[in-house]
Amino acid sequence: MIRAAIPADLPVIHDLIRRLAAYERALEEARATPEQLREALFGADPAAHVLIAEDEESGEAVGFALWFRNFSTWTGTPGLYLEDLFVLPEARGAGHGKALLAALAAVCVERGWSRFEWSVLDWNEKALAVYRAIGARPQDEWTVQRLAGPALHALAAQAAPTSEAAPRTGAGPYNRAISHAN
Repeated sequence: MIRAAIPADLPVIHDLIRRLAAYERALEEARATPEQLREALFGADPAAHVLIAEDEESGEAVGFALWFRNFSTWTGTPGLYLEDLFVLPEARGAGHGKALLAALAAVCVERGWSRFEWSVLDWNEKALAVYRAIGARPQDEWTVQRLAGPALHALAAQAAPTSEAAPRTGAGPYNRAISHAN
């Protein structure tokens, strides 16, 4: 069964994220705390959403999908970006991953969104086979770029002091203008 996560699922979500990070050989990079996840998933302005896959017999959570809305300037429509998809190794092969993907595809279709995208590690052959079987196609002409840590801060330091290129959290002239406009 696939269902939307609720705040009581936070310990399970946190555990599944840690298990995914270990599977992807990057456990040391998974630093999100349960408190951060609570705010990001269930706060006043959620940054992401989670679906939980439960075993039909036990009712135990066996997987999750964490996603958020993105936007295509080419189609002029929102889309869905799947950040994380993970099914416990002992529950694989029972259709939980495909059920999560189908539920996310349904979100796209129901909302009129044009795309459903995600990244996958190039060594994850089993996942790649599943994705090909459901009709997903690689975007080989694209590569993922990431700016983080010192490089992110160094570039941000080059921004003009009065730059209002993107919404900011907290106080500031951009946020004051937004709050007065609404």
